[in-house]
Formats: sequence, C-alpha cells, structure tokens
Amino acid sequence: MDIGESLLGDIRVVHPSGRLDGVTSPEFQARLQEAVGRATAGVIVDFAKVEYISSAGLRVLVSAARQRQDCALAVAALQPIVQEIFRIARFQLVMPVFDTVAEAAGTLTTAKDAQPNAGDSGSRSD
Repeated sequence: MDIGESLLGDIRVVHPSGRLDGVTSPEFQARLQEAVGRATAGVIVDFAKVEYISSAGLRVLVSAARQRQDCALAVAALQPIVQEIFRIARFQLVMPVFDTVAEAAGTLTTAKDAQPNAGDSGSRSD
C-alpha cells in the first residue's frame, strides 16, 4: 500500500492506493491519525486509487473521525466496488461521501467558514 498526502488550501488530503484490509489497515491508521492530528481545516481521504476496503479499513475511518470532534473528515472519489461496500455498510450515515475531492473541499471549507471564530467561547446552554 502506498499512502500519499497533500494540501488543498488548509485541508489535508490523504491518498491511499491499493487495498485497505486487515494487512494494510495498521499503516493506513497510523498515517490517517497523523494527518487528522495535524489538520487545521479538515481531512479528505481520496479513494480514487483504492480498489477494495474491508471492515478493518472502515474501522480505521471511524476511529479517525472520533479522534478529533473539531476536525471534519470526509471521503471522496470512491471506486465502484468501494462505493458498493460503503452503501451496504450504510457508511454515508457515518461520514460525508463526495464524488470528487474538489466537491469535498468546497463543502469542508464552507463548513469551516460557518463555524464561530476561535476567539469566541462557542459554549451555549441549549
């Protein structure tokens, strides 16, 4: 498995390739957790070159999403078999799924801009 990383503005984009399964998921988890830990505006996982994802790979995504509640995590560019696995697992209910990295980046950027400023207390008693 090869895992690249790039920046799209302030958003980190992780680019795994190959299969995300029980053998490769530990490496993917380490790289994704590192990216989420360093992110300032969110993380997109670009699945354009991922040909398969197992339950181990899905668990890595859930773990990363829970790592930081203040960091948006999205997936994009799912190949047909991966898209089918996400659909069967109803994973679109767990995290946002986008057709392209650009679409995901636009949504994450808009969501970030809508958040209160870092200087605001942000606490409410709803």
